Amino acid sequence: MKILSTNIAKPITFIWNGKEETTGIYKKPVDTPIFLGNEDVKGDEVSDRKYHGGEFKACYLFSADQYPYWKNLYPNLDWTYGMLGENLTVEDLNEKELHIGDIYKVGNALVQITQPREPCYKFAMKFDSNDVLKQFIDHGYSGTYVRVLEEGSVATGDVFELVEKAKDSISIFQFFELLYAKEKDQKLLHKVVDNEVLPLKKRVKLASYIKNS
Repeated sequence: MKILSTNIAKPITFIWNGKEETTGIYKKPVDTPIFLGNEDVKGDEVSDRKYHGGEFKACYLFSADQYPYWKNLYPNLDWTYGMLGENLTVEDLNEKELHIGDIYKVGNALVQITQPREPCYKFAMKFDSNDVLKQFIDHGYSGTYVRVLEEGSVATGDVFELVEKAKDSISIFQFFELLYAKEKDQKLLHKVVDNEVLPLKKRVKLASYIKNS
């Protein structure tokens, strides 16, 4: 996996249901390295810290390989890397091969794969489509958030080097499917509810779906 673009956002204000809101989803490529901190990317707008930023969502990665799919669906949008709201646009990122807890060295930083992106109304607003949320969920390639174990700078061209493969974990693709499945796979649930790479609140919620045998 290699970084093709580093992207950050300035705050954008919009009106939603009659209320003024701010978002950091409008990320644009920058031609300088960016610094991955423990809570966020330095200089990047994180408007709603209830759902973005923090230890388990310090930086968002999305696969450059998925861009043709989205460009085909929305050809009239102004396409640049960062369009899916990612800080890092990564070549050869495959959610089926990334597992919760995998640790990678990239640039001067050490990062750990945590969880998929769950799209919200701001994503729909950016794409000007009520259909895009379902399309994103159905497509299954969600990108991934990472936890920053060692802060550091990353730049275009930097390569992800696997440091440690998670044991007895599930892939980001499987986890994304699990989050939205009406009937949740009990075996997968048991693999995630005690995984401390995920935030406690999410694990508690998922534990409520476990059936007593």
